[in-house]
Amino acid sequence: MKKRTRAAGLSLAILIAGLSFHFTAGIPSDNHSGIERELRSFSTDAGQVLHPLAIGPGLVNLSPADEFSTYQWGLKNDGEFRLVELKSKFQAVDNVYDGLKSSMGLGLPKPGPGDYESKVTKAVQGIDIDIQPAWELYDKAGEKRSVTVAIIDTGIDIRHQELKDAIWTNPGEIDGDGLDNDGNGFVDDIHGWNFYSGNNKVFSGNEDSHGTHAAGTIGAARGAYGIAGITDNKYVKIMPIKALGGKEGTGTPEAVISAIRYAEANGASICNLSMGTSAYSEELAQTIKNSHMLFVVSSGNGGISGLGYDTDVNPVYPASLPYDNVIAVANILFDGTLSKDSNFGAASVDIAAPGTYILSTIPNNKYGFMSGTSMAAPMVTGVAAMVYSYRTDIALSDVKQILMDSSRKLESLNGKVASGGLLDAYSALNWK
Repeated sequence: MKKRTRAAGLSLAILIAGLSFHFTAGIPSDNHSGIERELRSFSTDAGQVLHPLAIGPGLVNLSPADEFSTYQWGLKNDGEFRLVELKSKFQAVDNVYDGLKSSMGLGLPKPGPGDYESKVTKAVQGIDIDIQPAWELYDKAGEKRSVTVAIIDTGIDIRHQELKDAIWTNPGEIDGDGLDNDGNGFVDDIHGWNFYSGNNKVFSGNEDSHGTHAAGTIGAARGAYGIAGITDNKYVKIMPIKALGGKEGTGTPEAVISAIRYAEANGASICNLSMGTSAYSEELAQTIKNSHMLFVVSSGNGGISGLGYDTDVNPVYPASLPYDNVIAVANILFDGTLSKDSNFGAASVDIAAPGTYILSTIPNNKYGFMSGTSMAAPMVTGVAAMVYSYRTDIALSDVKQILMDSSRKLESLNGKVASGGLLDAYSALNWK
């Protein structure tokens, strides 16, 4: 399997309204276990293995009771962020000469400070999903529909303080009795199923950071702990289904197909798929096409070069499946431009959403940043669930078109995504 790597000599830092990039109170610092720069990126190999699509804040009064909500720029962007990239001016080839010295013991000089230049990307106020007025509208509504969202991914830490009240519980199963009480073919599937290992353990530890992060964006408890999720966990429940796992965070089409069938059979209406592969599976395609669920899928994070590409030309699956029940999502940066590593496609990608340096939940009651279309997709999933819950007058099949039509049109997205726009929660709730 080929992995995407960054160009040599490139390092990243963030300056956030004068705040340090290192965090306490449960948020890991900028290290391998904290900021998950790239759990697993899109692979260009010919196999059918599916990969999570991820690499990896400025807000006033977004959700004051949530200690770290000020970093959730995707929900409310006050224009306070700066992304500073220190980039080598020249191609790094020093590895070619590693260990080579002349007979006199002389070596090649080390790169100096003058070999680097900085690039600063400034946030633009209002490049967010406009969630605050959407929350206000939603909270005032008298009648709301209950919605179950399946997250088919790595597992989810269902005991995380932010997520424990948002997790779906199988009403027909008795916990721990070793029986298949509801007769669905799965024993003790109290909170979902693990199709990666073939058991009911939907959380396996730190390898499940990717799924846990997606779950937090959708359903973290608002006004309670560290961050705010998009949905109200009284009405929107998350069904954890583990189909990806191991050190590589990968899974087979067969596992994903089984997971989709399980989700629909057990009442899910919306499904988040932050994964992809370059290989086409007819059975997976037909399973999605024939499902009554709505699928929100990440469009992918480019190829081995680290640059996003046009999936109209080079498809990524399942994002590129041309079905009415599939929403493919690109990753927009906080300055209103498409992230350079996000895939795009005027026909094959539907909408853009915030996906770079997204703060959300990771295992063991912690929080961390991740970036990629894997983070953008749950933004759309959360708003889709919110719209379907709030708009009791619509059918599930209406949700995709509402999200696309109500998106905030940006010149930077013309010709890049079919809607030409950025996800907008408030407009979606009001769309007629």
